[in-house]
Amino acid sequence: MPADPRTALTGSQGSLPRARSGIVCGYVLRLIREHLDLTQEQLAQHLAVSLDTIAAWETGRRPLTAIPVGQMLMHRHVLLNLGATPNLLAALDRAMEADVLLASALDEQPTAASPLGAWVMQRDLADMLTWPLHGRAPEAVTVPAARPRRGPVAAGPSLGSQERTRFFTSVRATVEQARQPGQFLLRRQALYLAGYDRNPDTADWVAEQERETKPGDWLQRWLTARSVTSVGARRGDHDRVASFVRTAVADDDRSEAANLNYWAYWVGETSTIHLDDAFIATGQPGDWTGRRLLQHLVDRLEPRFGYRELYIHTLWALIAARPQLLQSTDRTVLRERAEILLDSGVISARAGRELDGVRYALRLAQG
Repeated sequence: MPADPRTALTGSQGSLPRARSGIVCGYVLRLIREHLDLTQEQLAQHLAVSLDTIAAWETGRRPLTAIPVGQMLMHRHVLLNLGATPNLLAALDRAMEADVLLASALDEQPTAASPLGAWVMQRDLADMLTWPLHGRAPEAVTVPAARPRRGPVAAGPSLGSQERTRFFTSVRATVEQARQPGQFLLRRQALYLAGYDRNPDTADWVAEQERETKPGDWLQRWLTARSVTSVGARRGDHDRVASFVRTAVADDDRSEAANLNYWAYWVGETSTIHLDDAFIATGQPGDWTGRRLLQHLVDRLEPRFGYRELYIHTLWALIAARPQLLQSTDRTVLRERAEILLDSGVISARAGRELDGVRYALRLAQG
């Protein structure tokens, strides 16, 4: 298996992009410090650096991504011994990767050099990368501080208006330019990020990119349609999500397997990092347990989620493929959430039938 390509972005191989930004990892470091109930001065003493260095790291003025990898490993060891949880330290790693990806877009590098197409992103990284774009903190960092904050405090890492403009201009340009063989992953992941642009023309622009996509192979068409659907879901276009389920996922074994494999990889069912999307199109569910995916779907089985039609269908397909999973989940919560959705009046007839199928499977699981 090749080395994890992400290591190059955190300092152990190669060089970092010219323009560096540390807003995400700096904010995560601040959360870790607050969770440990330490002042900046106390943390500086523990890490054997100056108070100004800690302040600069936390604000992103001096990005953690610029620290030599050996020194960063030592700092991680100190934080772990101080009581930082492994989950928070893993979040710090993903935050550093996110900062390098953000910097590469803000640097407006040539398309071919963009690390956005280096590997297929998973949810933990994507959530960090999009945090400054939409303001919703990733689940990995939603831990309480040891004591309440004093005075006005930023709710999370953010980009200024000029930086946002530069970022979205850059990722749009990447989408429009990445049309050569071997650049599809770069185009797809840049399109995903461009969909977070609040500009009123974003939805129309994304739809135009779908129309301009060359026929390519089946997987490219399927993934492009999914990316466009995700933008619609963020903007409350529930009809587009339902249409994607109906026309691009349901009633086709190849599409069903691709959908399950995509979701399983996205939520981290496997630690294997893929360099392209080919693993999605194997024609059958991959070698993953499904427990994490099941929990992910159950947690989001609520009327308020824009992806609800896709969540429902994926849940139904997962249980159909691996009914034994119902023995390892809280069936009461699943049953209650299914009932709420069935009574909500906001789901399609197809989704209603699939939830009825889930309820039937729950009764069988109870014996």
